[in-house]
Amino acid sequence: MPGVRPVFYVSDGTGITAETIGHSVLTQFTLTQFVTERYSFIDSIERGHEIAAKIRAAGERYGVRPVVINSCVDGTVSAALAESGALMLDIFAPFIEPLERELGESRERRIGRAHGMVDFETYHRRINAMNFALTHDDGAATDYAGADVILVAVSRAGKTPTCVYLALHYGIRAANYPLTEEDLEHDRLPPRLRQWRNKLFGLTIDPVRLQQIRQERRPNSRYAQFETCRREVAAAEMMFRGEGIPTLSTTHTSIEEIASKVLSTLGIHREMF
Repeated sequence: MPGVRPVFYVSDGTGITAETIGHSVLTQFTLTQFVTERYSFIDSIERGHEIAAKIRAAGERYGVRPVVINSCVDGTVSAALAESGALMLDIFAPFIEPLERELGESRERRIGRAHGMVDFETYHRRINAMNFALTHDDGAATDYAGADVILVAVSRAGKTPTCVYLALHYGIRAANYPLTEEDLEHDRLPPRLRQWRNKLFGLTIDPVRLQQIRQERRPNSRYAQFETCRREVAAAEMMFRGEGIPTLSTTHTSIEEIASKVLSTLGIHREMF
């Protein structure tokens, strides 16, 4: 298949690191179509040989050399994978040697450290943040005293997935409030939000995209009509401007980018877990 390249994310852990870095790199190449697959917990030579056979088969099927983005720390496993004939890209390689020289110590090849549970405090912070996000989803609870962030937007603009991402990756207690038709009849913030102005961040979206999303959820309903979407988005954006609420469009923005923008705008500094 011309123009198609199989790519494999292979890890002795979850594979999240390899896939995240690999995806960021691949998006910079636009003339090739990538077919990707992730193999996690490849922590033995036997498993390495098994996956190498699958990678080799993919190369034969597509008639091109596969690409392996590898985060396995055991050199013998990586050697087994290399028998596939794929282009091997070790995501740690560019950093290890310079760091060993600078720090005066050799790396410790221990599997599973990247996403291991560092300590119970950070683990429970993530769990508590996730519980908070679920409890305060879509205005289900409005006791916002414990919130770090309150996302405000019309329905289906991306509030819930962003709150979940903030909770899981940063331990942020994120709530979200859906602007109803009644709220949008006025140019001012709903009364229950006004005292929490410093925690608010507004999300908006292109009405055409919003209509597509709502049509999938409630086909042919008034809720999904373009005019409803256009009117709600316009009213929400007018409210945000009038109240000086920081705002971001989610139309062409990833959840990762939305989360980073929310944290930087509100001055919240939290390391990713």
